Amino acid sequence: MATERFQFAGEGGHQLAAALELPDGEPTAYALFAHCFTCGKDTLAAKRITVALAARGIAVLRFDFTGLGSSEGEFANSTFSSNVSDLVRAADHLRATRKAPAILIGHSLGGAAILAAAGKIPEAKAVATIAAPSDPAHVTGLFREHLDNIRQQGEVEVSLAGRPFRIRREFLDDIVEHELMKDVTGLHKALLVMHSPVDDTVGIDNATKIFVSAKHPKSFVSLDHADHLLSKPRDALYAADVIAAWAGRYVEPAASPKAMDLGEAPRQVVVQETRKSKFNQMIAVGPHRLVADEPVAAGGEDAGPGPYDFLLAGLGACTSMTMRLYADRKSLPLDRVTVTLKHSKIYAKDCEECETRDGMLDQIDRVIAMDGNLDAEQRKKLMEIADKCPVHRTLTSEIRIVTKAVD
Repeated sequence: MATERFQFAGEGGHQLAAALELPDGEPTAYALFAHCFTCGKDTLAAKRITVALAARGIAVLRFDFTGLGSSEGEFANSTFSSNVSDLVRAADHLRATRKAPAILIGHSLGGAAILAAAGKIPEAKAVATIAAPSDPAHVTGLFREHLDNIRQQGEVEVSLAGRPFRIRREFLDDIVEHELMKDVTGLHKALLVMHSPVDDTVGIDNATKIFVSAKHPKSFVSLDHADHLLSKPRDALYAADVIAAWAGRYVEPAASPKAMDLGEAPRQVVVQETRKSKFNQMIAVGPHRLVADEPVAAGGEDAGPGPYDFLLAGLGACTSMTMRLYADRKSLPLDRVTVTLKHSKIYAKDCEECETRDGMLDQIDRVIAMDGNLDAEQRKKLMEIADKCPVHRTLTSEIRIVTKAVD
């Protein structure tokens, strides 16, 4: 995977710093991510979620709002409206340079901004919020003791998460004007609301209000035990897993020109740790997403097939497909093929036809059942064809594996 860093012009003319997380190979979809209030594109939650989504084939653009991170401008000059406008500008940039975002994701106040911006991004099909307030004015609770001074003096410096920020009266005036629930009711896009029941910054009642106001299709996922900033890696990765799986129902995968040109060219397989548990892995094969794990007895959580399970599955699928192709080509009455496989270790001395005589050998037992009105000769021929499947040939030939470390 790669991170492409660049700048684009925001609503106020300032250059906003952005990062586009790109998957290996052609993206299945593009997404836009909005970070939390006074945060930035490189906060742990933003980076972990976007990188994890890229590992699942989704390219994600995240950027620093005005005056934050590496973006130009003064934070004091920004408002909720300007943040919404900058999100639309970011979508415009993606549309002009890559492809418009089909997925919109917002964390905390960024979630509220995403909901407000969604109607202005026509290509967006799916909107996901994480710990979002139902009213943008909720953020003023972070500095409520300064509200009177801000209104009287016009501008006051406040401390948020240990850092100084200047808040102006214009920010307060702007934020109270937004009727976010009208945007939610008229969303006309699939909505996923994610929230932790123990969030002590933005209460779970906010998620309830957003969910009740939205029209179907809508979904709610509880981020059990997660804090507001998703500071634990497993919480951010879980959010990415859910978003990727959920959005797949509403977003049509982008066609890969390279794959279309090459026809039967092999696809790249990307395997990445999810860090949900000791052995849990996410496997990306083009638009497909699979989970691998180890059995409980081996120290895993049995959340998915193990490495040897996938090996056997590949051989079994290839065997059945090869037999089907031959049967159809020869018009054989083969109704169904069932291949059952098992992997084990045996002593080399117990294998009379094996060249290796010492130590242990890997053995795969493959049992093939053929349903249909086949005669003995046809069954015999199909069994011969089974040994000619490409995966069988690969496993029984000399294999060269080239391993390189990423620079």
